Amino acid sequence: MRNIILSAFPLNMRLPDPSTPNLKIDLLPEIREPPHILSEVDAALKLKLMKTDVDEYLKTRQQGSSFLAELKQRLLLSPGEAASSGTRYNVPLINSLVLYAGMQAIQQLQARTPHGQSAGNTVPLAVFLVDAALDIYQTLILDLDTEGRYLFLNAVANQLRYPNNHTHYFSFVLLYLFAESNQQEIIQEQITRVLLERLIVNRPHPWGLLITFIELIKNPRYNFWNRSFIRCAPEIEKLFESVARSFGGLKPMDESMVSGWVSESAH
Repeated sequence: MRNIILSAFPLNMRLPDPSTPNLKIDLLPEIREPPHILSEVDAALKLKLMKTDVDEYLKTRQQGSSFLAELKQRLLLSPGEAASSGTRYNVPLINSLVLYAGMQAIQQLQARTPHGQSAGNTVPLAVFLVDAALDIYQTLILDLDTEGRYLFLNAVANQLRYPNNHTHYFSFVLLYLFAESNQQEIIQEQITRVLLERLIVNRPHPWGLLITFIELIKNPRYNFWNRSFIRCAPEIEKLFESVARSFGGLKPMDESMVSGWVSESAH
């Protein structure tokens, strides 16, 4: 059901084939447009009185701020709420934080981009990588335990939909977090798990999910096929190879599909 909802796209849009060789998603005209979101994205942040603190950090990126250090604790439920919810974490709050921070980052990035040009091609990568939202995501991926990290990664993966600037941004985020976790393969394994869980079920599969997975397995800079968790058991290795063949094969690409956002210099 989740994939069916996330695979929806506008009636007047024709989705590019994700397996197209050397597809450059940053050159697609739709990739600059935001998706239509009818819900109040920051509702959970307001309810927990976090929105002001989030806005302040995104605006100032103040060094020495206690915001990042306290973030994990603020995402936890009370013992009573956790017992009734079946999780220690406030899932709506995590979802709200991930999407709201990303939307603010996209707006800031577009403000630095000349009108009518692709953000990926015109904004220096160094500017993008010092983004305050990325600080939040890196803090979460490192500070959260296995359960919290899984919920966080699912919140990111939920934004991998049809071609739009949210899909573009969060695809970059997921690939960047994978590349930056070279010393912590457990994080890379969890990122892979979140993607794979959504791919081994029956179609449809969200376009952005396919784009991100194909980039991950084909781009040599992620060194995906040499990760130990791929070869932990013969049946696991066969599963990965089967899924990879279903979505474009195993041959590495010469260039990145999201080259405007994730370049060699980033890793």
